[in-house]
Amino acid sequence: MPRWIWQYPDWPHFTWQAEALAPLLRQVTLAQGALLGRALGSEPELRAEFTLDALLQNIIDSSAIEGETLNVGSVRSSIARRLGLADSDSAPAEPRAEGLAQIMLDATTNLDAPLTESRLLQWHAWLFAGEEGSLEGFLGRRIRIGDWRGADVMQVVSGRIDRPTVHFEAPPREGLEARVAGFVAWFNASQADITLDPLLRAALAHFWFVTLHPFDDGNGRITRALTDLALAQSERQSIRFYAMSAAILADRKGYYAQLETAQKMHAAPAPLDLTPWLHWFLATLLHAIESASAQIDRVLAKSRFWHRHREQVASPEQVKVLNRLLDGDQRGRGGFEHGISAAQYQAVAKVSKATATRHLADLVAKGCLQKLPGGGRSTRYQIRWPAAGDV
Repeated sequence: MPRWIWQYPDWPHFTWQAEALAPLLRQVTLAQGALLGRALGSEPELRAEFTLDALLQNIIDSSAIEGETLNVGSVRSSIARRLGLADSDSAPAEPRAEGLAQIMLDATTNLDAPLTESRLLQWHAWLFAGEEGSLEGFLGRRIRIGDWRGADVMQVVSGRIDRPTVHFEAPPREGLEARVAGFVAWFNASQADITLDPLLRAALAHFWFVTLHPFDDGNGRITRALTDLALAQSERQSIRFYAMSAAILADRKGYYAQLETAQKMHAAPAPLDLTPWLHWFLATLLHAIESASAQIDRVLAKSRFWHRHREQVASPEQVKVLNRLLDGDQRGRGGFEHGISAAQYQAVAKVSKATATRHLADLVAKGCLQKLPGGGRSTRYQIRWPAAGDV
């Protein structure tokens, strides 16, 4: 009995249960349309902001899945420059940030260029931009940059060194170039396959390529960039407004568990049935799109708020507190999701108690804030959001 899915004679001729996936596919398609409508219905400046934020989050979170922390400011500046956007918080360029931005923009904008082995190798070189030829990776192995992996057995393991648990083993190095060529040929041909749903194509590409594990390191990040390319080729626009890697990071444990389970599936008579993996992928994609849609709604609401109140609020302290409330309400992590008290206003704005009380009363009178039930020191205030047509 083969241990790994790629050891079956029919590999990589995957199967799946279309009926079981159909309801989720419809949900994702509807969510894509709703997200695109929200984004395209906004002002051009906001659409550019949505795109920048989504691309940035995709890069940062894809690296975070692998346990790597990036310089957010540097990556943001690199993306902004390539999008032709002004960045008030411009940070110095770093080779790694520049390379990651190049990969992401190539994957999400250069959609008509065919996938080639040289393109994949270029992505890998960009991934390790600033390094020289090779560098030391896990267990002291040398990482070949911009080249396929070496002759060592490629395994993902955990546990004690003397009694490791093998979660995954990639196909042998011998014949790797032919296997990659086969994948590339399928990827290019499948784009025109009207019998294959484009979202399932992205999920299949993700699983197939990560199974090949063709590099010494960086396989997960290249795979997720490849997935973004497949999604962008099918959607053309909405991919620029959400971050699939953010949703994967939110279920990082589930992500690796699903991949491991699929690698070891040996259920007869369909050992290559990827229905569970495809279902997880679609559910995660739906979560990414719905999260982005909700964030866009919140940003638009904030824009409407300031469109209505910009001329009314003159105090810089009031502006500072309102923005903290707006951002805190949006993300639930600003410390004010349950409103702000006079003492908290005083601390944030760095004003006297009397000034804090006067500012809060003024903001209530102008319709910026509303007082929550309660009295005395327990009185709290929260944003009074304008309605969608109330500008």
